[in-house]
Amino acid sequence: MNETMISTVGNVATQPVFRELGSGASARFRLAVTSRYWDREKGVWADGHTNFFTVWANRQLAVNAAASLNVGDPVMVQGRLKVRTETRDGQSRTSADIDALAIGHDLARGTSAFRRAARPEVTTATGATGTASPPQPEPAWETPPQEPQALQQHTSTALMT
Repeated sequence: MNETMISTVGNVATQPVFRELGSGASARFRLAVTSRYWDREKGVWADGHTNFFTVWANRQLAVNAAASLNVGDPVMVQGRLKVRTETRDGQSRTSADIDALAIGHDLARGTSAFRRAARPEVTTATGATGTASPPQPEPAWETPPQEPQALQQHTSTALMT
């Protein structure tokens, strides 16, 4: 598949609108992305052109975005760019949408308190209910220490070759 993926940083420009549709949850909001440049004459950073995107989120991302985002929040959005052109009342209009895969607060400009979403209850064939899947143990990320003798043999073998 050929798709245009985009990662952008900006501010939430409109309050997210949440809807529960037949195909699942959906949310949308406008994202304002303003470029910044160094004004050499004034010796300060200045705002450039502002681009506006309509960000679309689906399913659990839509639920979490609607509960977490407010106007003015600095966010990072990653997703598929979709540029549409349509004609209304004889005028051609172009809009840029982002079909979001991930949305998060921009921690370079503030703090955020993450809360994991509750897992939905699942009913099994026998009628029992439970969570979607049991929690997985955390993998051991540390590298096991090597024996000094094995390390010395490995080093001397590498030096001989």
